[in-house]
Amino acid sequence: MKQQRRTLNLLRQSLLPLLLAGLGASAQAGSASSGTGGLPRNTPAVALNFAIQIDKFLFFRIGDGAWPTPGGTTSQVGFTLSPSIPAVPTTPVNGNNTAVNWNGAAPTFSVAASGNVLPVEVRSNGGQVSVFATVTTALTSGSNTIPMNMVSITSSDAALPAPTLPATGTGTSVNISGGGAGTVNSLVTMRTANWTFGYNSAISRTAGNYSGQLSFTASVP
Repeated sequence: MKQQRRTLNLLRQSLLPLLLAGLGASAQAGSASSGTGGLPRNTPAVALNFAIQIDKFLFFRIGDGAWPTPGGTTSQVGFTLSPSIPAVPTTPVNGNNTAVNWNGAAPTFSVAASGNVLPVEVRSNGGQVSVFATVTTALTSGSNTIPMNMVSITSSDAALPAPTLPATGTGTSVNISGGGAGTVNSLVTMRTANWTFGYNSAISRTAGNYSGQLSFTASVP
């Protein structure tokens, strides 16, 4: 019996330092407090670094191809100008030796447009979005040309304005207002509008079938 008691005492004596050592190690690893004493104890602040990378995107379309699918076709805008001869006025018809009443004043031209209202959409998280136009191909009929700035654009939303078209080359850019439905700040842009194209018929031009092409570019910093 003594031997058994001695063995029990030895076990108690050997476990106690281990328990104390374990408590000491735990307190040292998880606490900034010093000395001895009872609980509770406060642990030190632990820093955790985050690295978040958000890639930049820019979506821009005129005509078909609503978000998120880019368009695959080029839209076409058409204008047909029909002269009216003063003073009746009389609208002449195509043909030879066709008589019309005319007082000699310059005729006026009415403009019939087709496909001239196009949906426009801009989406980006890249900050300020700007849009500009470039005359890819001049309006040409044979050896005759019409400056592209005879075509104008009006927008249904001032937050998504249309750039002024240049006569040739590349025009000046306009800024698109940030924000829009579904955004949380002005650094994200989600804008839609309809652009209506018109033709200035006040300046007389040589008769012909004119064709040309514009390209529009959206950019972010």
